[in-house]
Amino acid sequence: MRLLVISNRLPYTLKIKDKKVDFKESAGGLVTGISSYLESMKSSSFTTMEHIWVGWPGSAVDQKYEERVKEKLSSELHAYPVFFPAEAMDKFYHGFCNDTIWPLFHCFPSYVSYDEEYWKSYKQVNESFFETVKKLLKPGDVVWVHDYHLMLLPKLIREHMPEALIGFFLHIPFPPYEIFRLLPKEWGVQILEGLLGCDMVGFHTNDYTQDYLRCVLRMLGYENDIGNVITGDRVVRVDTFPMGIHFDKYLKTAESGETRRISEELKGSLGGTKVVISVDRLDYTKGIKNRLEGYEMFLEKNPEWHKKVTLLLVVVPSRIGVKSYQRMKYNIDELVGRINGKFGDVAWTPIRYQYKHLPLDHVSAVYLTGDVSLVTPLRDGMNLVAKEYVASRADKTGVLILSDMAGAAKEMGEAIIINPNHKKEIADALLSALTMPPEEQVRRNSIMQERLRSYNVIRWVEDFVQTLQRMNNRRNEMEAKLLTGQAKTQVINGFKGADSKLVFLDYDGTLVPFYGSPGEAKPDEELTDLLKTFSAVPGTRLVLISGRKKEFLQKWFGMLKVDMVAEHGVWIKESGAEWQLIKPLTVDWKEKLRPYFERYVGRVPGSFIEDKEYSIAWHYRLADTELSSMRAKEFMDELMTITSNIGLKVVQGNKVVEVRNYGVDKGSAAARFLSKNKYDFIMGIGDDATDEDLFKALPQEAVSIRVGILPSYAKYNLKNPKDVRGFLKELVK
Repeated sequence: MRLLVISNRLPYTLKIKDKKVDFKESAGGLVTGISSYLESMKSSSFTTMEHIWVGWPGSAVDQKYEERVKEKLSSELHAYPVFFPAEAMDKFYHGFCNDTIWPLFHCFPSYVSYDEEYWKSYKQVNESFFETVKKLLKPGDVVWVHDYHLMLLPKLIREHMPEALIGFFLHIPFPPYEIFRLLPKEWGVQILEGLLGCDMVGFHTNDYTQDYLRCVLRMLGYENDIGNVITGDRVVRVDTFPMGIHFDKYLKTAESGETRRISEELKGSLGGTKVVISVDRLDYTKGIKNRLEGYEMFLEKNPEWHKKVTLLLVVVPSRIGVKSYQRMKYNIDELVGRINGKFGDVAWTPIRYQYKHLPLDHVSAVYLTGDVSLVTPLRDGMNLVAKEYVASRADKTGVLILSDMAGAAKEMGEAIIINPNHKKEIADALLSALTMPPEEQVRRNSIMQERLRSYNVIRWVEDFVQTLQRMNNRRNEMEAKLLTGQAKTQVINGFKGADSKLVFLDYDGTLVPFYGSPGEAKPDEELTDLLKTFSAVPGTRLVLISGRKKEFLQKWFGMLKVDMVAEHGVWIKESGAEWQLIKPLTVDWKEKLRPYFERYVGRVPGSFIEDKEYSIAWHYRLADTELSSMRAKEFMDELMTITSNIGLKVVQGNKVVEVRNYGVDKGSAAARFLSKNKYDFIMGIGDDATDEDLFKALPQEAVSIRVGILPSYAKYNLKNPKDVRGFLKELVK
């Protein structure tokens, strides 16, 4: 098995100097995690996994160096580059990724740019990645796509290689539907469909998972069954995998002599005060301004802490040259100056401020120095700084103050959790943290450290990859029921070799796709010609068995030599004969139930009632998907209670709830035909819950086929109406 890791950037930074190509390894949680996992796989006696990392090499590459870059990456570093011009990267990365997706997904809609050129560039870069991946992809590969830069890529890969095993992980938050819908609909739909090209989509927290599932429901109409999204012909797993850190690495670094030496120097320079640390990248999502204002309020409310506490503020440069970030840097500088000027004196500086990148041992020394770590993002996918701080506290002392807007807050409930928008909460949390007894600090950190140690970044990778492989097993089980290959050949030969054949065909969802209104689903010329040809095969009895009214079936198929069943078995018409009721039925119950149906039409705009002679149906295909899905469950429960003692059956089909007389269904109708003759070949094809009665009524040796991939009594599956028509054509060829 081979793992293709695909991310916007390679874990190496390209340097070309004096015509010499060289690479420097980049730092980062993802790089560390996957590299550590692959190393652990090498030492495993159970699995060996090759890997290739695909991504942009960090800068535009002159065409004359491209082959040398490819050669060095593939031969020495198990990597493969994606090349594109600097201009495309600018519109893609600084444009759509950072001016559109980043602020929108972090719930800063006022920062979002809706530039059509940015969107075109985003699509082009995803297509460039696909062209590169296409050259590398082999059957049996596991593809793992990372982050918001490449959300269109999974679908492109799926269309090229339908059997590929594809996973995706989003490292930032996924926004609520009310925010996501601000994207132009075309863009939003393509992003959601792009991710549904995967076998599995992963998020840091259950909140993000549920937000994505809600967007899929509202914008694409796909419901989910405990995280399994059924798209018609595939199941996509959407699940939560909170990313960990390399716990042992941070603990070991914190305990090293060099880190301790740097920490002791740092403590000495701070004059023995208590130290509150803040380490973050320069970004408006990190809430740096909020924490400074919270610290300012703390100093105002607690003058006894003057000269006894210092805030060590480390801001890591980010997106240098972008005006909004330059403004942010200016505002932070100004706020730091104001607080130091307001409270400080010659002997004490309330805030020690550094704007620079720090190597790991220096960052670790800062963690080791901090009595309190202040982590207050306004919105953050996970926030590994919070986890790194706790992991670095070898003596288990120290207090973490953590924003409830960070994904990490879901795992680190022992921290002091605050709302980063409330200065008073930050100020109060600082007082609690600075006065917390050491034994309480140890108690809290012991719990968090054990959790971080057990679910570290290696476990995160392992969990994701293994769950993805289980999805592959599930897909194989489903595909084993697909009517293909040898099984299909056997059915075709059985049909052609039989002297007497009985075939039941459902209509909606089986011979034609679903439409917004039942009246729109009229048969096309191809279908009527196919049914005419099929019914003319010697020895064949064809039965159209549908939930439609008899008037519809008579109008469109009355001229064909076919038998017809209407209203799921209420009416039966044998070819050349008149319509007959299957048995005497009552309809007085309809008027009693009608007010309930009308009430739900009122509660769900876009839904409507279809009144049949012996049944009544509530359709909600045109209604708001989320509201109608919820109301349908309520309506089903209500109807089941009302009808439990009056001989009626409540059935939920595809976007429809129907009530009809008990004992009338497709199974009982099929039994009428089965009892009249002996057949060498019997087959039934249908797509929803109403067809399960038909499948149950067929004899053991019959061929039963469910359209779609849901669990069923049927022996086989076909993916969609198009495949059904193709199969019927093969039978009569």
